Amino acid sequence: MLAVQLTALLGGDSGNAGQGAEEALALLDGFDDALVHGLARLADDRADAVAALAAAFAATPLGDRLAEAAGAVVSGSITQEHLTALAGGRVALSGAVHDVLLESLDTALGRERAEWPPAPGDPETAGGSAAQSAAQPAAQPVGNVLGGVRSWLRELAITGWRGVDHDLVSAADQVIEALLAVPDLRRLAVLLDGFAAELRASCPIGSAEHLPVRRWADLWTRALLLAQDGVLTGEPRPAVMVSGRLLVLGVDVHEHGTAVQFQVHAVLEPADGGTPLLVRTSVTAAKVDTIVGTALWKLPQRHKVLLAALADRRSIEIADMPLLDSGDLVWHDDRAFVSKPADPLATARLCLPGALAPAVPPLDRAPVRIAEPVLVEGYKVTKDGSFDLGGAMLAVDAERLPGCGPLTPKLVAASTACVGLVRWDGGRWTLQPLAVQATVKREAVVVATGDWALGPTDPKAAKAEARAADAEAVLRERAGRLLRR
Repeated sequence: MLAVQLTALLGGDSGNAGQGAEEALALLDGFDDALVHGLARLADDRADAVAALAAAFAATPLGDRLAEAAGAVVSGSITQEHLTALAGGRVALSGAVHDVLLESLDTALGRERAEWPPAPGDPETAGGSAAQSAAQPAAQPVGNVLGGVRSWLRELAITGWRGVDHDLVSAADQVIEALLAVPDLRRLAVLLDGFAAELRASCPIGSAEHLPVRRWADLWTRALLLAQDGVLTGEPRPAVMVSGRLLVLGVDVHEHGTAVQFQVHAVLEPADGGTPLLVRTSVTAAKVDTIVGTALWKLPQRHKVLLAALADRRSIEIADMPLLDSGDLVWHDDRAFVSKPADPLATARLCLPGALAPAVPPLDRAPVRIAEPVLVEGYKVTKDGSFDLGGAMLAVDAERLPGCGPLTPKLVAASTACVGLVRWDGGRWTLQPLAVQATVKREAVVVATGDWALGPTDPKAAKAEARAADAEAVLRERAGRLLRR
């Protein structure tokens, strides 16, 4: 990313969300405030906010349904159908803001993006999809499980974040356990588990000074829409089989108490010589909250090819691997092998400008989910850690650096080039580093988040991992005893 590109991104209407998007964000804020205090006790201003959300869709096919839902909720009749309609309206507004932001980013970068291909029977909007799926029958016992999810989310909306207590949060435990038992529903299970954990950690919420209002509303909305019959258990969208060379840009680590996901961002050079593609591939593993730091890399050990490529910074040759419309490569370790060395900064420098970015699925169109790989060079690091590109300032989100890798805020501050993910967070653009070039002891080095995928190379980190391994062995031994009884 050059100074002129950053200036174009941060300046004018693209520096904020633009007037229309600002109005949409204001509508979201009003509805989210109603969720804070609960839909069962709507003051006049919060009732107006719910009505305003519906009024924004008056000229659309969802207008009548949302108007009916808002009227019912304001009058105290809060049904699952009405909540689903309002959640659909909220995600559609959020999607509109996402589109404005992503378009401004693509324009600044000169990046081409594929369009989302409609499938037979696809509704026009994510909100319409959720509303339609609510009327579709679901197979048993999946239907009962999803019904339990919707019931718990309805209680949350009625009670409001301020009224949440340990009893209400604990009511989700049985539902989450049932979700985990169904492979197709584990995506929803992990989302719900993390959401419940955040609520539990914040109890008693009524006395909390600050709440992550937008985040909790996003999680509630997404969970409710994913819990509609047929959304996760219906026919999957078709995938295309791709072959070629995968050039890794970096790995983003998503971690919470019971699961960890390693999301690899890369450029795929198709074997047929077609346009290079920006892709992601993710591997996920269950965990307990005592497994942290470098020990996380021991969890996805069955993906040896991927781990070796990350640790040794090599390209990967893949054959007949499924690629989804969203740009997600469904990883199969037995269809890949490690190839030649590939520096992430060189990959970004040479391949990113001509790579085609993937389309964004309807339910993923939320500002917080924007994470676009870029190369930033020619900057100076300011005292607060931001990158100064000739007067254009880009904030660096060092808090997202994973604890399982060697990349630290100190290395980022000493860097001269950085491959990272541009995100929209807290009303501004930020950069999450994935790999940097820095000078250490007068020597130029490249450090990436995936360098320790086969184990730490730093002696202190290796010693800490050995201690963690001992603790894990004790846990396994005790668990074995319990299972044998």
